[in-house]
Amino acid sequence: MKTIKGPAIFLAQFADDKAPFNSLDSIAKWASDLGYKAVQIPTWDARLIDLDKAAESKTYCDELKGTLANHGLEVSELSTHLQGQLVAVHPAYEELFKGFAPKGMNAKQRNVWAIDQVKKAAVASKNLGLKVHASFSGALLWPYFYNWPQRPAGLIEKGFAELANRWLPILNHFDENGVDLCYEVHAGEDLHDGISFEMFYEATGKHNRVKMLYDPSHFVLQQLDYLTYIDHYHEFIGMFHVK
Repeated sequence: MKTIKGPAIFLAQFADDKAPFNSLDSIAKWASDLGYKAVQIPTWDARLIDLDKAAESKTYCDELKGTLANHGLEVSELSTHLQGQLVAVHPAYEELFKGFAPKGMNAKQRNVWAIDQVKKAAVASKNLGLKVHASFSGALLWPYFYNWPQRPAGLIEKGFAELANRWLPILNHFDENGVDLCYEVHAGEDLHDGISFEMFYEATGKHNRVKMLYDPSHFVLQQLDYLTYIDHYHEFIGMFHVK
């Protein structure tokens, strides 16, 4: 806590086609005028960042940082919440989540696109000098959250093994770029509490880049003890959201 800086603001919830929320420069001024010191940037919003350029060009990243610096701001993290969700989608939810990817893609194409996007975010984070990144895990098992009809033995373990199988190449890519991947523990995700986070961590072979985005607001909704949670998992918390 002695080295914490801020406050920062997650721009995903404010980006819009209307000024001042329709460009990085104008939304940065808005955030700065409100007293914020940094911004968390959603990588799926082309009004705020070109992820392809950010992954290809250190010069582009320096210019982006310069735009923020003009308003006294920094980048706190990049986010791939929407793309991360598409890394693992149960077929029952494909219709609900297809809007997270470009139009015209089928389920397989959305998955390939999402994996590529998250990997690009690792390189973009490195180019921006960032050490942590925010994302969702996706959910293969959420339809089975309530145990009715009764689940067959081994189904949950099999699901976490597949989830880890999908994320391991991405985690290795983040490791190559020196960036931790912080999964937001969130209702609707396979990583939604302490045990599910542990199961994923174990399934990845305790990958050193598996970290956590801690948001106590979701813990309140799930009636979890969000303070004791910190006691148990503080070593994994790489970033947090506050509401």
